[in-house]
Amino acid sequence: MDKILQQRLRWLTRSSYKELLKGGKKGIEKESLRITLKGDLAQTPHPCALGSALTHPYITTDYSESLLEFVTPPYAEMREMLTFLSLIHQFTYQQLDQELLWATSMPCAIRDDLNIPIAYYGHSNVGQMKHIYRRGLGYRYGRRMQAIAGIHFNYSLPETFWPIFKEQESDSRSLFEFINDSYFHLLRNFHRLGWLIPYLFGTSPTVCKSFLKEKPEGFLSFDQSTYFLPYATSLRMSDIGYKNKTQANMDISYNTLSEYITDLTRAMETPFMPYRDIGVIVNGEYRQLSTNILQIENEYYSFIRPKQTTHAGEKPTLALKRRGVQYVEVRALDISAYDPLGTNEQQLYFLEALLILCLLKAGPMLNTDERREVEYNQKTAACCGRDPHLKLQHGGQARPLQEWAQEICDEMRGICELLDQEESDRPYTQALTMQLEVISRSDLTPSARMLTQMREKQISFQDLAMELSQAHANYFKQLPLKKEQYQYFTHLAQESWTQQQAIEAADHLPFQKYLERYFSQQGEQVI
Repeated sequence: MDKILQQRLRWLTRSSYKELLKGGKKGIEKESLRITLKGDLAQTPHPCALGSALTHPYITTDYSESLLEFVTPPYAEMREMLTFLSLIHQFTYQQLDQELLWATSMPCAIRDDLNIPIAYYGHSNVGQMKHIYRRGLGYRYGRRMQAIAGIHFNYSLPETFWPIFKEQESDSRSLFEFINDSYFHLLRNFHRLGWLIPYLFGTSPTVCKSFLKEKPEGFLSFDQSTYFLPYATSLRMSDIGYKNKTQANMDISYNTLSEYITDLTRAMETPFMPYRDIGVIVNGEYRQLSTNILQIENEYYSFIRPKQTTHAGEKPTLALKRRGVQYVEVRALDISAYDPLGTNEQQLYFLEALLILCLLKAGPMLNTDERREVEYNQKTAACCGRDPHLKLQHGGQARPLQEWAQEICDEMRGICELLDQEESDRPYTQALTMQLEVISRSDLTPSARMLTQMREKQISFQDLAMELSQAHANYFKQLPLKKEQYQYFTHLAQESWTQQQAIEAADHLPFQKYLERYFSQQGEQVI
């Protein structure tokens, strides 16, 4: 255990500070494909009864009309947050007509890109911008990649923690600067250690052959419809998923907030020849928002992001510059196929403790060589994590994955004990104990479990995913909403349509002028 971590844990175990880490805000963004009862991608529009995908606070769409996204508010209590996520599922299933939510991250029954309808948000300027951005993603990366689903975990430390931590660190900077730098410290360490998440929780070792145009190098045929990698944990986080060569060369800095904003802004302002060939307006129709490396900030795929809530029409980089880092968004989680919610308490308790470890550990700046190590470790754990002989790169040396994973968990023990204060069931320690067993036995990982079930049942990935999808649907249908809960979500849906209509009625700028103003934002004025 490094000395800085030891010192900070000793300080936090004092009686007056024992509960200082408790009560951090937690939220979930969960994506789910809508499919037909036959397993095909739903071609129906976003259900009207769910509300407007543009303005609903908790139920929207991601890339496709068929790709639902559920968003919880931030909660101090994990169980309250998961309860709200369950209510969203329960309400949604009451509105679906002969459709299911796909239980896994990797999609299956997609015949071609045109089979994936791009999300539509109405005719307002902001709605058009969201749609055209997604159209651009399709031209740049293909629609298939955009149909991959995941779980995003949002987390912030308790507000009361920061001034006390700053005083303990004898830091003379402003609280604003201290919080930003501390969150970037956390981000850097999560990049270093985050490969552990695909290993422990990855649930995408297989892919339907229909998803790929050709067989990738090294992949094996499981059956007539399924490819797999023998030791894969998360193909979602591999080269056939979110990783791509263009963004791998961008070199976005996580050393300071200023560098991060500068690098992202440069990527949004730098033309890229292959995207220039696509064009922006072709035959009178927008294909993408720009020909630059990134259209907007959200196009940058990363294991974890610094976030700040944006105001209407505000660029995310400007929100960060103006108000600093509010929370972090972890994007490394697959949909947990064996959980109706797509995630579970133990997984999230472990993840929260890991994030706090990343804050409290020593965390120097990331140089170019270490960035290469980070990228290698993330991709290698995703495609080969269960290989018993696998070694990752650590400080220029090869290191066995299991040995390093054990060390990380050992460092988390004290944090879990602090978070378990006054908790009789000790949820954080239990979550850690459970994952220690998974580290020592890779056959207990969800990725191994999926392959084992497919072999035992002699079924394809699509057939197993359909079984799980139907089981999850049955689970939620047996959990009827209370009258007041149903009325609450119905009111939200109706109100969201009213809000969309108001936005559309208030538009007065031509779309091209709207885009020019959006991208030229420099000062405090917000569109």
